[in-house]
Amino acid sequence: MDWLAVSPLVFVLLFGVSLLAGFIDSIAGGGGLITVPALLAAGLPPALTLGTNKLQSVGGSFSASLYFIRQRAVNIGDQKLTIALTFIGSMTGAILIQHLRADLLRQMLPLLVIGIGLYFLLMPRIGEDDRQRRLSAWPFALVAGCGVGFYDGFFGPGAGSFYALAYVTLCGFNLAKSTAHAKVLNFTSNLGALLLFVFSGHVVWSVGLVMLAGQLLGARLGAHMVLTKGQKLIRPMIVVVSLLMSIKLLYDGHGAEITHWLADYY
Repeated sequence: MDWLAVSPLVFVLLFGVSLLAGFIDSIAGGGGLITVPALLAAGLPPALTLGTNKLQSVGGSFSASLYFIRQRAVNIGDQKLTIALTFIGSMTGAILIQHLRADLLRQMLPLLVIGIGLYFLLMPRIGEDDRQRRLSAWPFALVAGCGVGFYDGFFGPGAGSFYALAYVTLCGFNLAKSTAHAKVLNFTSNLGALLLFVFSGHVVWSVGLVMLAGQLLGARLGAHMVLTKGQKLIRPMIVVVSLLMSIKLLYDGHGAEITHWLADYY
């Protein structure tokens, strides 16, 4: 299909979708819940959907990261090691996903995401203030940087939430500070994975660039909300996004069984 000949309405709708996704993703993660189905609905095959989605998500994560750095919510010099290992991990994951199946991870992921939502829901005081750091630079970079970066390149959904959780629990950062730092790592892993998709030719540039523009605007608005509203906004959004993400992942993996069970039950 010649994507340059697609109706302008499709591009307008995708721009709006990416703007909303960028806003949500910069606060709580999970923007891919919106953009990936939109790209599939627009007619992109799965391989091109994943690559194009990485292109547009780079725009959002870059916009939010730049805002956080300019507002001095993130000291980029303190994160060099974690950023480097995140980049390596994401590229490794993106290479492996082209040769391995992610079925087991797809089955486990809903439980992990539900766990994140419950953690923030049942521990209302977590992330209110900075606390004592539990891991030094190298172990944290290996776990949160290389580990979650690998996951983001290999599979991806919920990576922003995993980064934020790592900063809260392992670095002792408050929730707003954790979200800001998580977005920098999210940009790094998005960029690393995108490079692999570009080299393999799995990016529709016309669609991706239109959505990237929407992400830039949406993420900038969301990043501003993170620093002005703090955990009063972030915590409920993480819980809600985790719930919605879990429902979608469960349906993607077991939709036929669920539909069949409901038909038999009713």
